Amino acid sequence: MPRRFDEARLVVASHNTGKVREFGDLLADHRIDVTSAAELGLPEPEETGATFPANAEIKAHAAAAACGLPALADDSGLVVEALGGAPGIRSARWAGPEKDFALAMQRVEDELLNAGAMAHEQGRRAHFAAALALAWPDDHVETFEGAVHGELVWPPRGNRGFGYDPMFVPDGYTITFGEMVPAQKHRISHRADAFRKLVAGCFAA
Repeated sequence: MPRRFDEARLVVASHNTGKVREFGDLLADHRIDVTSAAELGLPEPEETGATFPANAEIKAHAAAAACGLPALADDSGLVVEALGGAPGIRSARWAGPEKDFALAMQRVEDELLNAGAMAHEQGRRAHFAAALALAWPDDHVETFEGAVHGELVWPPRGNRGFGYDPMFVPDGYTITFGEMVPAQKHRISHRADAFRKLVAGCFAA
C-alpha cells in the first residue's frame, strides 16, 4: 500500500515555473505549504534515467535529501508515434539550453515532415506522458504515471500552458493545450492523470 502523505510542507522539485504553477494549482485543495526547488536554491540533478519514472525519482530523491522535506517531482514529455517515440525523455533537451520550445516545436514539425506526416493528415498521433515521484528524506518514494493522447497540429496555436502545448490537440477536443484555460487543461492532462493516482494513493482518507 502506498505511504500516506501527512506532512505540512512539500517541495516541488522543479525549476520550470510552468510546472511549479501547475502543481500549485493541483495541490491547492490539500492545504499544503508548497515551495519549489528554485525558491530554495537547490541544484538541478543530472537526469540519467532511461524512463520518465526513473528521472522523476532522481529529481525527487535529490530535492528531499538536499532540504530534508518531502519532494514531488515529475518527468514528462511528448511521445510522437511517427518519430519512434521521440522526443520522449529528451523533450526538454530538444528546446536547447535556452529552453526555447518554439525551436523544439519546429524541430518536431520538421522531423514529422521528413517522415512524411504532413499537416492535417494521418501519422501525427502523439501523447504526453508523465511520471510523478513523491520522495521522503528517508529515501522512500512512491511513483505514479499518467498520459493523454491526441494529434499534433501546425502551426502552433495559443499562448497558454508551456512546452509543446500549442501544437497538441487532445482527443475529443478541437483546441490545443495552448488555447485551453488552465482549469480545463488540468482536468485532462497527463500530469492530472498521474496526479489523480497520486492523490488516491497518498492523500486520500
